[in-house]
Amino acid sequence: MIKLVNQKTILEGVKRLNKEYPHAKYYLNWSNPLELLVAAMLSPQVRDEVVNACTPKLFAKYKTAKDYAEADLKEFIEIIKPISFPAMKAARIQKACKILVEKYGGKVPDTMEELIKIPGIGRKTAGTILINAFDKVENIPCDTHAIRVSFRLGWTRGKTGDEVEKDLMKLIPKEYWKKLPYQLKAHGRAICKAPIPYCSKCFLNDICPKNGVTKKY
Repeated sequence: MIKLVNQKTILEGVKRLNKEYPHAKYYLNWSNPLELLVAAMLSPQVRDEVVNACTPKLFAKYKTAKDYAEADLKEFIEIIKPISFPAMKAARIQKACKILVEKYGGKVPDTMEELIKIPGIGRKTAGTILINAFDKVENIPCDTHAIRVSFRLGWTRGKTGDEVEKDLMKLIPKEYWKKLPYQLKAHGRAICKAPIPYCSKCFLNDICPKNGVTKKY
């Protein structure tokens, strides 16, 4: 049975996360909005460290949206070969960059409405770009860690990023949205691991219903 906690408990959890991970930030390396878009599109179903190991060579070779749009796909794929589904991701990035060139003068747009119209960019990626590249906070982008931790804490019944995002946005003040995704990820990596969390050393243990947890340390 899934147990949901009340908003007061959720806010207490958010404050504790904020205290424990005050410097949590986006986990991929980038230096401009285009690099962020590319890194974010490479990141699904692969460890951050693998993406960060591949992108320096990629960013050195392709500096503009036009470079990606006109790239030789075989060369592109070879650079990102260690990343999961390299051919599919290279094709998606190239398609997205063609749209950037054709519709936006090679620039990454800075609105949710425009970003989610680009194939391969959903709300999570769009929100990540807006928060980090443009300092615009419009949603709470939820990766697998954020989904798992929020569910275990009883903040949501959602099982997808979009479902969890909607629940959290209803319950949590906007002042916390910017850092919360990365604090949830940090907690998911350090304590609330999959499949077995370290509940015994968790600072949220006393306010967590542990939904879905069948074994714990």
